[in-house]
Amino acid sequence: MTTITSNEQSSGDQIGRRPRPVFFWTNGEVMKWLKRCCEQYYELYGDKFLDNEITGRSLIRIQQDTLKRMGVDNPIHRDEMTRIILKLKLKSDMIEIKDLERKMHQQYGTITNDR
Repeated sequence: MTTITSNEQSSGDQIGRRPRPVFFWTNGEVMKWLKRCCEQYYELYGDKFLDNEITGRSLIRIQQDTLKRMGVDNPIHRDEMTRIILKLKLKSDMIEIKDLERKMHQQYGTITNDR
């Protein structure tokens, strides 16, 4: 699930690996994530994610009402799954912010918050 971009290669001898952005995940990648990070719910709701063809783009938009419509009837399960999805989105957003800051620093030098 990782890809290498040309920006992540430094001086030829060191290759950085960056996870593929969640936004671009296929349904298969979402299913792998669900099995790994929501293991206790994979057996119960994995078919719901398959039936609804949940991709990374739709995963990061899922909210409690979405899970309910998908058939996740237990409110405790919805709460926990929503929390795990939000953590994934936050982690993904933080990686994107760091990449943007790194790119800005490379292009414009030191960036201050008062601009």
